[in-house]
Amino acid sequence: MNWRRAWVIARTDLKQLRDSRDFWIPMMIMAGLFFVIIPTVLLFTISRLENVEIIRKVGETLDVLPQSVQDTVRGNTPAARASFAMAVYLFAPLAVVVPLTISSAVAANAIVGEREKGTGEFLAHSPADEREIYLGKLIASFIPGYLTTLVGFSIYALVVNIIVGPQVGGWFFPTADWWLLMFWIVPPFIALALSFVVRVSSKVKSAAAAQQASGLITLPLILLAAGQSSGSLLGASGAGWFLGLLAWLGALLGLIRGRTAVNRERLLGVDPNA
Repeated sequence: MNWRRAWVIARTDLKQLRDSRDFWIPMMIMAGLFFVIIPTVLLFTISRLENVEIIRKVGETLDVLPQSVQDTVRGNTPAARASFAMAVYLFAPLAVVVPLTISSAVAANAIVGEREKGTGEFLAHSPADEREIYLGKLIASFIPGYLTTLVGFSIYALVVNIIVGPQVGGWFFPTADWWLLMFWIVPPFIALALSFVVRVSSKVKSAAAAQQASGLITLPLILLAAGQSSGSLLGASGAGWFLGLLAWLGALLGLIRGRTAVNRERLLGVDPNA
């Protein structure tokens, strides 16, 4: 394995993405909506609505949760407690939705896109072997999604602390569950999705078909992320560690099996099984 050649392939793809405004402008809009605009509007509204019935009901709902969870929810008013719960738990799945969507969109075009652009032949006859091409495609797909998420996560943390922090005793975000989500759960989830999407990209005949298939692949992973945040809310503190461990094992297995999906015949548009 020559890591330098793999990185050259990844860097070439990343440069093409950077120059493609049709890709990164929608990506930035989506990340801005999920990490900044929607949380800001919701948290700002809820934190300032003390006497609205729905806020009181949210506060009453928190009272029926396990005592260990109630102890983690800060705030002396229903609005403050509702804002804290939303900031910590409600938006957690978005930290997985955004990177999975972006990385899967890139990976869906990894192989079939080369064929459609007519550059597959150039890549097939390059000095890089199939493992290096596969690794380069994975890196080029992983970086945009995860980097966008880290930037969005940092901005989200700032928004949460500025809006909710003054009502709950100061800056409190990120919590331990969010650190776990960002650095233990999100990376293997992206890798797991990419191991499937790149494989699909090498087998389908069009980028549109690859995009459709990638949507089906990422959907169950998004549901798992929602389950993780719910588990944390209900006091299942070990759920995140366990889910992350399973995701790492699944990603490792998926990447090993997916390595054979990339070969020179498919880059040239020839079905090796035909």
